[in-house]
Amino acid sequence: MKKVISLAVLTAVLVGCTDLNSTDTSMVNGYGTDGFGEETLVTEDSSLNNAYLLAAAPKYYIGSAYKVEDVQYIPVEDLTYNQTGIAGIVPAELNGTKTSNGEVFDVNQMVATSKTLPLPTIARVTNLDNGQSVVVRVNNRGPFVNTRIMDLSPAAAQKIGMNGQTKVQVQVMANESMAVKNATLGATSQASQPVQTTETTVITTTTAPGVTSAPAATGDYSVQVAAFYAQDSADTLAARMAQYGNAVVVPEGDMYKVRIINLDAAQARSVIDALRANEGMAPGLLLNGRWINADSI
Repeated sequence: MKKVISLAVLTAVLVGCTDLNSTDTSMVNGYGTDGFGEETLVTEDSSLNNAYLLAAAPKYYIGSAYKVEDVQYIPVEDLTYNQTGIAGIVPAELNGTKTSNGEVFDVNQMVATSKTLPLPTIARVTNLDNGQSVVVRVNNRGPFVNTRIMDLSPAAAQKIGMNGQTKVQVQVMANESMAVKNATLGATSQASQPVQTTETTVITTTTAPGVTSAPAATGDYSVQVAAFYAQDSADTLAARMAQYGNAVVVPEGDMYKVRIINLDAAQARSVIDALRANEGMAPGLLLNGRWINADSI
């Protein structure tokens, strides 16, 4: 049975969501408005040939950790993302509204929402009831309903036979996601490479080489760089992040979080600025283990 939710009710619920620790400070109908067994896909699928999917976005947006209704979400760049859960359909009434990365939501495009994936990200969504798949461009935050991991545009939902909430598999397409990221960041000549080749600013610290041991604590701040479901990916990034300070991998639940720890306020500010400028990242900030706004220092 199709579940219809009043837009007025959704708006009322979200008005009280004020505990946001990121730029995701405005929500309408559960979506960001701060701008707004698998089947093998075949090349005949028109969604794969849609140039819009890989077009540059107004901005590449990850965002810092934030809360909605006392539930914390931590946006991360995870090219190994492969999750199964419930998906819904974005209300058609949102057609023409801005998405979180500054695009315009179009009910006729193959687009979707996510609470944590970078915007834009390219993902393959498979309806587990019938095996039908579609490639979508994730370009907005939401849905802020704990039972759903993604909402699809009406066109994308129709493509895989969804009439309402449906169990799906969502898998990030790494090469395509990196291509659209690099196009957005103006690095189209390096679109096939996962890391931009840029000269980085090395931050002087007392950190010893390596990422497995930490020196005596010198500060109460930690900068979170990313989080992964695969430990190997986290270890690789932590080794590269050692140039910015004492980079460690922190296991939490089923995720491995890469953090630069033991920073004072000035060092944390310097690390955040360098990661943004050199790596195109959107790091989060913790003070004594508690999330705070990355621009509060």
